[in-house]
Amino acid sequence: MNSKRRTRLWRQADSMMKMMACALTMTFCLAALSMAQAQSDWDEPFPPHRIADQIYYVGSKGLSTYLIATKEGHILINSSFERTLPLIRASVEKLGFKFTDVKILLASHAHNDHVEGHARLKELTGAQVFVMQGDDGVISTGGEGQYLYTMKWKPCKVDRVLKDGDKVSLGGVTLTAHLTPGHTRGCTTWTLRAKDAGKTNNVVIIGSPNVNPGYQMANNVDYPEIASDFARTFQTLKSLPCDIFLGAHGNYYRMEAKYEKLKSGAAGNPFVDPQGYRVYIADREKFYLETLNRQKKKRGTGYSRNSEHPGRQFAGFGVPPSGGRKRQ
Repeated sequence: MNSKRRTRLWRQADSMMKMMACALTMTFCLAALSMAQAQSDWDEPFPPHRIADQIYYVGSKGLSTYLIATKEGHILINSSFERTLPLIRASVEKLGFKFTDVKILLASHAHNDHVEGHARLKELTGAQVFVMQGDDGVISTGGEGQYLYTMKWKPCKVDRVLKDGDKVSLGGVTLTAHLTPGHTRGCTTWTLRAKDAGKTNNVVIIGSPNVNPGYQMANNVDYPEIASDFARTFQTLKSLPCDIFLGAHGNYYRMEAKYEKLKSGAAGNPFVDPQGYRVYIADREKFYLETLNRQKKKRGTGYSRNSEHPGRQFAGFGVPPSGGRKRQ
Protein backbone atom coordinates (compact mmCIF):
# COMPACT_ATOMS: atom_id res chain seq x y z
CA MET A 1 0.00 0.00 0.00
CA ASN A 2 1.52 3.33 -1.06
CA SER A 3 1.73 6.27 1.28
CA LYS A 4 -0.96 8.35 -0.52
CA ARG A 5 -3.50 5.54 -0.27
CA ARG A 6 -2.59 4.93 3.37
CA THR A 7 -3.05 8.63 4.13
CA ARG A 8 -6.43 8.65 2.36
CA LEU A 9 -7.62 5.62 4.34
CA TRP A 10 -6.50 7.18 7.61
CA ARG A 11 -8.39 10.37 6.76
CA GLN A 12 -11.53 8.37 5.93
CA ALA A 13 -11.27 6.47 9.21
CA ASP A 14 -10.75 9.71 11.12
CA SER A 15 -13.79 11.24 9.43
CA MET A 16 -15.92 8.22 10.34
CA MET A 17 -14.80 8.41 13.97
CA LYS A 18 -15.71 12.09 14.13
CA MET A 19 -19.15 11.35 12.67
CA MET A 20 -19.69 8.58 15.23
CA ALA A 21 -18.63 10.88 18.06
CA CYS A 22 -21.00 13.55 16.81
CA ALA A 23 -23.88 11.04 16.63
CA LEU A 24 -23.13 9.83 20.15
CA THR A 25 -23.11 13.39 21.44
CA MET A 26 -26.46 14.09 19.77
CA THR A 27 -27.91 10.89 21.26
CA PHE A 28 -26.72 11.91 24.71
CA CYS A 29 -28.25 15.37 24.36
CA LEU A 30 -31.58 13.91 23.24
CA ALA A 31 -31.54 11.47 26.16
CA ALA A 32 -30.76 14.27 28.59
CA LEU A 33 -33.56 16.40 27.11
CA SER A 34 -36.00 13.50 27.40
CA MET A 35 -34.96 12.98 30.98
CA ALA A 36 -35.55 16.62 31.80
CA GLN A 37 -38.98 16.52 30.18
CA ALA A 38 -39.97 13.40 32.09
CA GLN A 39 -38.62 14.65 35.39
CA SER A 40 -40.18 18.08 35.20
CA ASP A 41 -43.52 16.89 36.61
CA TRP A 42 -42.32 14.09 38.91
CA ASP A 43 -42.26 16.36 41.97
CA GLU A 44 -45.26 18.46 40.99
CA PRO A 45 -48.37 17.97 43.15
CA PHE A 46 -51.58 16.87 41.45
CA PRO A 47 -55.08 16.98 42.92
CA PRO A 48 -55.93 13.64 44.56
CA HIS A 49 -59.14 12.21 43.16
CA ARG A 50 -61.44 9.24 43.16
CA ILE A 51 -61.23 7.09 40.04
CA ALA A 52 -63.95 4.57 40.83
CA ASP A 53 -65.32 2.79 43.88
CA GLN A 54 -62.46 2.50 46.40
CA ILE A 55 -59.66 3.47 43.99
CA TYR A 56 -58.02 6.88 44.35
CA TYR A 57 -55.14 8.69 42.67
CA VAL A 58 -52.66 10.10 45.22
CA GLY A 59 -49.50 10.51 43.15
CA SER A 60 -47.67 13.47 41.66
CA LYS A 61 -48.41 14.87 38.23
CA GLY A 62 -45.83 12.60 36.62
CA LEU A 63 -45.62 9.57 38.92
CA SER A 64 -48.70 7.49 39.63
CA THR A 65 -49.56 6.25 43.09
CA TYR A 66 -52.88 4.55 43.74
CA LEU A 67 -54.72 4.14 47.02
CA ILE A 68 -57.20 1.29 47.37
CA ALA A 69 -59.12 2.12 50.52
CA THR A 70 -60.81 -0.63 52.53
CA LYS A 71 -62.51 -0.96 55.91
CA GLU A 72 -59.52 -2.97 57.19
CA GLY A 73 -56.80 -0.61 56.02
CA HIS A 74 -55.42 0.44 52.67
CA ILE A 75 -53.35 -0.86 49.78
CA LEU A 76 -50.90 1.52 48.10
CA ILE A 77 -49.38 0.94 44.68
CA ASN A 78 -46.01 2.71 44.19
CA SER A 79 -44.14 4.80 46.74
CA SER A 80 -42.30 6.86 44.08
CA PHE A 81 -39.25 8.73 45.40
CA GLU A 82 -38.54 9.15 49.10
CA ARG A 83 -38.65 12.90 48.53
CA THR A 84 -42.21 12.67 47.16
CA LEU A 85 -43.62 10.72 50.12
CA PRO A 86 -44.81 13.92 51.85
CA LEU A 87 -46.76 14.75 48.68
CA ILE A 88 -48.37 11.27 48.67
CA ARG A 89 -49.14 11.48 52.37
CA ALA A 90 -50.77 14.89 51.94
CA SER A 91 -52.93 13.55 49.12
CA VAL A 92 -54.06 10.54 51.16
CA GLU A 93 -54.98 12.76 54.10
CA LYS A 94 -56.71 15.34 51.89
CA LEU A 95 -59.07 12.57 50.81
CA GLY A 96 -59.89 11.92 54.45
CA PHE A 97 -57.84 8.76 54.99
CA LYS A 98 -55.04 8.04 57.45
CA PHE A 99 -51.63 7.49 55.89
CA THR A 100 -50.73 5.16 58.77
CA ASP A 101 -53.63 2.90 57.75
CA VAL A 102 -51.68 1.70 54.70
CA LYS A 103 -51.29 -2.04 55.35
CA ILE A 104 -49.93 -3.35 52.04
CA LEU A 105 -47.43 -1.70 49.69
CA LEU A 106 -47.21 -2.88 46.06
CA ALA A 107 -45.29 -1.72 42.98
CA SER A 108 -45.59 -1.42 39.22
CA HIS A 109 -41.91 -2.18 38.64
CA ALA A 110 -38.57 -1.85 40.39
CA HIS A 111 -37.23 1.43 39.05
CA ASN A 112 -36.30 4.17 41.48
CA ASP A 113 -39.06 6.53 40.39
CA HIS A 114 -41.64 4.00 41.62
CA VAL A 115 -40.02 2.22 44.58
CA GLU A 116 -37.29 4.40 46.10
CA GLY A 117 -39.69 5.43 48.87
CA HIS A 118 -40.61 1.85 49.84
CA ALA A 119 -38.28 1.55 52.83
CA ARG A 120 -39.29 4.89 54.32
CA LEU A 121 -42.99 4.26 53.75
CA LYS A 122 -42.66 0.89 55.44
CA GLU A 123 -41.01 2.61 58.42
CA LEU A 124 -43.78 5.21 58.64
CA THR A 125 -46.75 2.85 58.31
CA GLY A 126 -45.55 -0.66 59.11
CA ALA A 127 -46.99 -1.81 55.78
CA GLN A 128 -46.19 -5.25 54.41
CA VAL A 129 -44.28 -5.09 51.12
CA PHE A 130 -45.31 -7.51 48.37
CA VAL A 131 -43.17 -7.71 45.21
CA MET A 132 -43.29 -9.82 42.06
CA GLN A 133 -40.54 -12.40 41.64
CA GLY A 134 -37.88 -10.88 39.43
CA ASP A 135 -38.10 -7.46 41.07
CA ASP A 136 -37.91 -8.66 44.67
CA GLY A 137 -34.11 -8.79 44.75
CA VAL A 138 -33.81 -5.30 43.29
CA ILE A 139 -36.05 -3.81 45.98
CA SER A 140 -34.57 -5.78 48.87
CA THR A 141 -31.01 -4.73 47.93
CA GLY A 142 -31.84 -1.13 47.08
CA GLY A 143 -31.27 -1.25 43.34
CA GLU A 144 -28.85 -4.12 42.78
CA GLY A 145 -29.42 -6.31 39.74
CA GLN A 146 -31.34 -3.87 37.53
CA TYR A 147 -31.00 -4.12 33.79
CA LEU A 148 -29.27 -1.05 32.30
CA TYR A 149 -29.76 1.27 35.28
CA THR A 150 -27.44 1.77 38.23
CA MET A 151 -29.35 4.02 40.65
CA LYS A 152 -29.31 2.92 44.28
CA TRP A 153 -31.74 3.55 47.12
CA LYS A 154 -32.41 2.38 50.65
CA PRO A 155 -32.97 -1.42 50.75
CA CYS A 156 -36.44 -2.52 51.75
CA LYS A 157 -37.45 -5.84 53.25
CA VAL A 158 -39.83 -7.79 51.03
CA ASP A 159 -42.45 -9.58 53.11
CA ARG A 160 -44.00 -11.61 50.31
CA VAL A 161 -42.63 -12.61 46.92
CA LEU A 162 -45.43 -12.83 44.37
CA LYS A 163 -45.80 -15.08 41.36
CA ASP A 164 -47.86 -14.59 38.23
CA GLY A 165 -51.54 -14.83 39.06
CA ASP A 166 -51.19 -14.40 42.83
CA LYS A 167 -53.97 -12.62 44.67
CA VAL A 168 -53.60 -9.79 47.17
CA SER A 169 -56.65 -9.27 49.37
CA LEU A 170 -57.58 -6.81 52.08
CA GLY A 171 -60.94 -5.66 53.44
CA GLY A 172 -63.02 -7.33 50.77
CA VAL A 173 -60.90 -6.06 47.84
CA THR A 174 -58.81 -8.47 45.77
CA LEU A 175 -56.10 -7.54 43.28
CA THR A 176 -54.49 -9.99 40.87
CA ALA A 177 -50.79 -9.68 40.05
CA HIS A 178 -49.94 -10.31 36.39
CA LEU A 179 -46.29 -10.74 35.48
CA THR A 180 -45.66 -8.44 32.51
CA PRO A 181 -41.85 -8.51 32.19
CA GLY A 182 -39.47 -6.73 29.86
CA HIS A 183 -39.43 -3.20 31.25
CA THR A 184 -38.10 -4.97 34.35
CA ARG A 185 -37.94 -8.69 35.03
CA GLY A 186 -40.72 -8.47 37.61
CA CYS A 187 -42.82 -5.71 36.08
CA THR A 188 -46.37 -6.16 37.38
CA THR A 189 -49.74 -5.25 35.96
CA TRP A 190 -52.51 -5.19 38.55
CA THR A 191 -56.17 -5.96 37.91
CA LEU A 192 -59.22 -5.63 40.11
CA ARG A 193 -62.94 -4.97 39.82
CA ALA A 194 -64.57 -1.72 40.83
CA LYS A 195 -68.17 -0.56 40.87
CA ASP A 196 -69.15 2.77 39.39
CA ALA A 197 -72.66 4.08 38.69
CA GLY A 198 -74.11 0.67 39.35
CA LYS A 199 -71.77 -1.13 36.97
CA THR A 200 -68.85 -3.38 37.82
CA ASN A 201 -65.76 -2.43 35.81
CA ASN A 202 -62.55 -4.31 35.06
CA VAL A 203 -59.64 -2.13 36.14
CA VAL A 204 -56.15 -2.60 34.66
CA ILE A 205 -53.15 -0.78 36.17
CA ILE A 206 -50.35 -1.32 33.65
CA GLY A 207 -46.85 -1.88 35.05
CA SER A 208 -45.10 -0.66 31.89
CA PRO A 209 -44.95 -2.00 28.33
CA ASN A 210 -42.28 0.50 27.33
CA VAL A 211 -38.96 -0.05 25.61
CA ASN A 212 -36.85 2.70 27.15
CA PRO A 213 -33.96 4.43 25.36
CA GLY A 214 -30.93 2.16 25.58
CA TYR A 215 -32.90 -1.07 25.89
CA GLN A 216 -31.35 -3.77 23.72
CA MET A 217 -33.89 -6.19 22.24
CA ALA A 218 -31.45 -8.28 20.21
CA ASN A 219 -28.39 -10.16 21.48
CA ASN A 220 -28.72 -8.77 24.99
CA VAL A 221 -26.11 -10.50 27.14
CA ASP A 222 -27.34 -8.92 30.39
CA TYR A 223 -31.02 -9.73 29.87
CA PRO A 224 -31.10 -12.44 27.17
CA GLU A 225 -34.84 -13.06 27.45
CA ILE A 226 -35.88 -9.40 27.22
CA ALA A 227 -37.46 -9.67 23.75
CA SER A 228 -39.45 -12.79 24.60
CA ASP A 229 -40.46 -11.20 27.91
CA PHE A 230 -41.88 -8.17 26.10
CA ALA A 231 -43.68 -10.50 23.68
CA ARG A 232 -45.24 -12.28 26.65
CA THR A 233 -46.26 -8.96 28.16
CA PHE A 234 -48.15 -7.85 25.07
CA GLN A 235 -49.86 -11.20 24.83
CA THR A 236 -50.96 -10.87 28.45
CA LEU A 237 -52.08 -7.25 28.17
CA LYS A 238 -54.14 -7.96 25.06
CA SER A 239 -55.89 -10.81 26.86
CA LEU A 240 -57.02 -8.74 29.86
CA PRO A 241 -60.56 -7.36 29.90
CA CYS A 242 -60.34 -3.63 30.56
CA ASP A 243 -62.89 -0.93 31.24
CA ILE A 244 -60.84 1.45 33.40
CA PHE A 245 -57.30 1.95 32.10
CA LEU A 246 -54.58 3.18 34.49
CA GLY A 247 -50.79 2.94 34.59
CA ALA A 248 -47.48 3.61 36.34
CA HIS A 249 -47.42 7.11 34.84
CA GLY A 250 -50.49 9.23 34.25
CA ASN A 251 -49.53 9.99 30.67
CA TYR A 252 -50.15 6.33 29.78
CA TYR A 253 -53.88 6.98 30.06
CA ARG A 254 -54.11 10.77 29.52
CA MET A 255 -54.74 11.38 33.21
CA GLU A 256 -54.69 15.17 33.06
CA ALA A 257 -57.32 15.39 30.31
CA LYS A 258 -59.52 12.83 32.04
CA TYR A 259 -59.21 14.61 35.37
CA GLU A 260 -60.36 17.86 33.73
CA LYS A 261 -63.46 16.04 32.47
CA LEU A 262 -64.03 14.63 35.95
CA LYS A 263 -63.70 18.09 37.48
CA SER A 264 -66.10 19.60 34.96
CA GLY A 265 -68.85 17.23 36.05
CA ALA A 266 -69.31 15.80 32.56
CA ALA A 267 -71.62 12.80 32.31
CA GLY A 268 -70.04 9.39 32.75
CA ASN A 269 -66.73 8.33 34.23
CA PRO A 270 -63.87 9.63 32.04
CA PHE A 271 -61.56 6.88 33.30
CA VAL A 272 -63.73 4.24 31.62
CA ASP A 273 -61.77 3.96 28.39
CA PRO A 274 -61.48 0.45 26.90
CA GLN A 275 -60.66 1.84 23.46
CA GLY A 276 -57.86 3.99 24.87
CA TYR A 277 -56.40 0.87 26.48
CA ARG A 278 -56.36 -1.04 23.20
CA VAL A 279 -54.84 1.91 21.31
CA TYR A 280 -52.10 2.37 23.90
CA ILE A 281 -51.14 -1.31 23.93
CA ALA A 282 -51.10 -1.46 20.12
CA ASP A 283 -48.88 1.64 19.96
CA ARG A 284 -46.41 0.25 22.48
CA GLU A 285 -46.29 -3.17 20.80
CA LYS A 286 -45.66 -1.50 17.43
CA PHE A 287 -42.74 0.42 18.88
CA TYR A 288 -41.35 -2.75 20.51
CA LEU A 289 -41.50 -4.68 17.22
CA GLU A 290 -39.94 -1.83 15.27
CA THR A 291 -37.09 -1.60 17.78
CA LEU A 292 -36.57 -5.36 17.78
CA ASN A 293 -36.50 -5.61 13.98
CA ARG A 294 -34.20 -2.62 13.61
CA GLN A 295 -31.72 -4.00 16.13
CA LYS A 296 -31.79 -7.45 14.57
CA LYS A 297 -30.71 -5.96 11.27
CA LYS A 298 -27.70 -4.29 12.79
CA ARG A 299 -24.42 -6.08 13.26
CA GLY A 300 -22.75 -6.25 16.65
CA THR A 301 -25.91 -5.48 18.64
CA GLY A 302 -24.68 -7.17 21.81
CA TYR A 303 -24.88 -5.09 24.96
CA SER A 304 -22.99 -5.65 28.19
CA ARG A 305 -23.20 -3.95 31.54
CA ASN A 306 -19.77 -2.47 30.88
CA SER A 307 -20.99 -0.59 27.82
CA GLU A 308 -21.45 3.13 28.07
CA HIS A 309 -24.87 4.35 27.02
CA PRO A 310 -26.59 7.72 27.32
CA GLY A 311 -29.34 7.62 29.92
CA ARG A 312 -27.88 4.65 31.77
CA GLN A 313 -28.48 6.34 35.12
CA PHE A 314 -32.16 7.07 34.53
CA ALA A 315 -35.09 4.70 34.71
CA GLY A 316 -38.24 6.60 33.99
CA PHE A 317 -37.59 8.77 30.95
CA GLY A 318 -38.36 8.56 27.29
CA VAL A 319 -39.17 10.43 24.13
CA PRO A 320 -42.63 10.68 22.60
CA PRO A 321 -43.64 7.62 20.52
CA SER A 322 -45.98 7.83 17.57
CA GLY A 323 -48.88 8.56 19.88
CA GLY A 324 -47.08 11.52 21.48
CA ARG A 325 -46.65 9.96 24.91
CA LYS A 326 -43.42 9.58 26.82
CA ARG A 327 -41.99 6.09 27.13
CA GLN A 328 -41.65 5.12 30.78
